[in-house]
Amino acid sequence: MKPKMIGKITVDLGMTILLMLLMAFELIGRTAHEWIGAGMFVLFIFHHILNRKWTGNLLHGRYTPYRVLQTVSAVLVFLAMLGSMVSAVLISREVFAFLPISGGRSFGRTLHMLCAYWGFVLLSFHLGIHWNMILGMVGKLCGKPSKMRAGLIRVAGVLVAAYGIYALIRRNILAYLFLRTQFVFFDFEEPLIFFFLDYLAVMGLFVFVGHYAGKAVRFLPKSQERWMP
Repeated sequence: MKPKMIGKITVDLGMTILLMLLMAFELIGRTAHEWIGAGMFVLFIFHHILNRKWTGNLLHGRYTPYRVLQTVSAVLVFLAMLGSMVSAVLISREVFAFLPISGGRSFGRTLHMLCAYWGFVLLSFHLGIHWNMILGMVGKLCGKPSKMRAGLIRVAGVLVAAYGIYALIRRNILAYLFLRTQFVFFDFEEPLIFFFLDYLAVMGLFVFVGHYAGKAVRFLPKSQERWMP
């Protein structure tokens, strides 16, 4: 595996881990949350540096339905991350407390919750669009292709997605996504591992959706027009 690919995988894995920690917010403490968020933003910048070739080709080549889906999801993730960072600066009490910013905290809290949860969903969906690449790398590590292994992976995906629907409802995530409430509820008596397992399942749900959405759009007619010559 090429060093650049190893770098991409490392950065993406790091972002996934930090994303899960960020969703715990009050359970890990405000100070830790802010520093992890800053680290997440740094990794996000590195992610775009490592993928600058893809960004540079946005206005070139044919836009197939799959490429449209991939590009739209990437843009939405970027906007969610940008909103999360801007709002984080507005409401920061630790990392960015030195900045001469006054006011805007109420708006910042609302924007931060909105962008954080949509960012979680969109990043998971975006990961799902690229899931074939991950499965391909795992397949190479496992050696000879196996229908049984492929079948077990599909069954596991369905089970994770099914539990993810339950966790999505149980954790009231839809309410946070659509601002039906202004506050996120955390059960401080619950073992942290249960929180992470539920959110990991929700992530798995949207990875599942992204993966099969990517598969579905490949069957759509491909335009012969080019975005730019």
